[in-house]
Amino acid sequence: MATGSRYRVAPRRRREDKTDYRKRLKLLLSGKPRVVIRRTSRHIIVQIIEYNLKGDKVIASAHSNELKSYDWKGGTSNTSAAYLTGLICGTKAKKKGTKEAVLDIGLSLRGSKIFAALKGVLDSGLEIPCKDEILPDEKRIRGEHVASYAELIKDKKERFSKYFERGVDPTELPKHFDAVASRIKGG
Repeated sequence: MATGSRYRVAPRRRREDKTDYRKRLKLLLSGKPRVVIRRTSRHIIVQIIEYNLKGDKVIASAHSNELKSYDWKGGTSNTSAAYLTGLICGTKAKKKGTKEAVLDIGLSLRGSKIFAALKGVLDSGLEIPCKDEILPDEKRIRGEHVASYAELIKDKKERFSKYFERGVDPTELPKHFDAVASRIKGG
């Protein structure tokens, strides 16, 4: 048995790379609500959460499945869907009186989908401190890269079979995106 050796086991959520407790404490001490963005393999989830001693309180929440009610025919886990989900959540939070928040994305910084959702929340009118360099390009958010690729390979429509099954032509994706975004902002 070792004497004098002091080995401390890190908390479970830290060992699993789920929570950075020092960063979380700084976010909580700011006193502002947190914008929590999570992505799964099929969906995007955006929440505005306020700290409370008894437990965190969710001010506003949006799930990419909600896009179907706005007649979104694209996927629910792509960059466009992430932006629109952030826009829905930010709009809900603005209606409840939230004006500013801080970003809490946890330990993962994978991909631009998270930052597309952040841009959606920013475009809804919430003030969140962030650098403009991390936000994805407007053309990518609107799906123009998909439309140009679909235009390039017109003869191979089977590559875009999922889009056609949902009832949207991939070359028309930016127009469809704009129509859904205007429904969210107006409704």
